Amino acid sequence: MSVYTELSSSDISAILANYNIGTLTSFEGIAAGIENSNFFINTQGHADAGRFVLTIFERMDETELPYFMRLMRHLAHHGLSCPDVMQRRDDSLLFEVHGKQGCIVSCLSGRTLDALNEAQLRSSGESLAQLHLAGSDFNEPRNSPTGPNWLTEKVGQVLEKTITRYGEDAGFLLTSELEFQRSCVWDSLPCGVIHGDLFVDNILFEGEKASGIIDFYYAHTAPYAMDIAITLNAQAVQLGASDQQRIDAFMAGYESLRPLQPEERDALPLLLRLGALRFWVSRL
Repeated sequence: MSVYTELSSSDISAILANYNIGTLTSFEGIAAGIENSNFFINTQGHADAGRFVLTIFERMDETELPYFMRLMRHLAHHGLSCPDVMQRRDDSLLFEVHGKQGCIVSCLSGRTLDALNEAQLRSSGESLAQLHLAGSDFNEPRNSPTGPNWLTEKVGQVLEKTITRYGEDAGFLLTSELEFQRSCVWDSLPCGVIHGDLFVDNILFEGEKASGIIDFYYAHTAPYAMDIAITLNAQAVQLGASDQQRIDAFMAGYESLRPLQPEERDALPLLLRLGALRFWVSRL
């Protein structure tokens, strides 16, 4: 189970004492997730009581946590179905327990799926467009954690073992694609806050309809088309005969709310390559 920091009922009750969301009735650890400790908590005795998710951040840079808290709260208050960060009585968004930072967020309905059908892909596209629109006036920039310098460093780290395991052609593909991507400039594309990691385990569904987006800890400022490319690679592409139909379904949902500009449409095939390269080197 993904609980690295154990909490007792008295620990959680003490945390809740600084919130206006009621008193603890029950809690349980959440098995999903690999980087943080997560708990479902249930409260009562207040108008805003209910079911929440309590997260303890285990590995993240504490200096970046306020950005993610403000971003999620902004998106939740601008029409996106995503976790809303609960404010403490002093209006802060983070607490400290056992020397670690944590937060409490609203608990969304729905569940993750291992694979999406075309109707679900369309709904996912709509949700991503809603995220981009909701975040369009979020004015805190953050650089990409997987930008050009990171990519160059990662390729250097994995090149030798890639050649050893997969052969010289794989090594040439890796270095030539890196060189090509470093020659591309995307500054003219519409940009803003993007999710950056919208794999199937970060979007919830109720039937065919997306019910919420979670896990914003790769969010940063980048072209919206980059987010589309990452998500298409993660959700729609299966390297099968139906891939184009699946891509079209996602794009129909996205463009029903935010039509692409011509330059975005032109850039998308190249950004799909960039997204695939980033994923490849992060898994080698």
